[in-house]
Amino acid sequence: MNDIDLHHYKEVLLQRKKDILDMQQSSKDSTRPVDLDQSSVGRLSRMDAMQSQAMALENNRRREIELTRIDAAFDRIEEGEYGYCAACDEEINQRRLSVDPANPFCVGCASKM
Repeated sequence: MNDIDLHHYKEVLLQRKKDILDMQQSSKDSTRPVDLDQSSVGRLSRMDAMQSQAMALENNRRREIELTRIDAAFDRIEEGEYGYCAACDEEINQRRLSVDPANPFCVGCASKM
């Protein structure tokens, strides 16, 4: 990988990380506990709120996984291993990295998993 490519991927990864952190910050209210007081909220409204909360928690879980993947990509960049498959050490196709710059595996190894 040449320096221009690494710089581009660093920028893309930084922007993705910033976007995810912004989404996490803006979704904090949707993960707070649901009020179970029947006098203030009806049963269906509570069920809807609980479903929304569960979806928000799952979205947060997925964002955390993506942040972990992005941090691992930054580690690979620092170690000089970015762009090479974590399983077979073959170079990862640039088109694959363009779709998901945090991807640690080539197509062949990813399809085996």
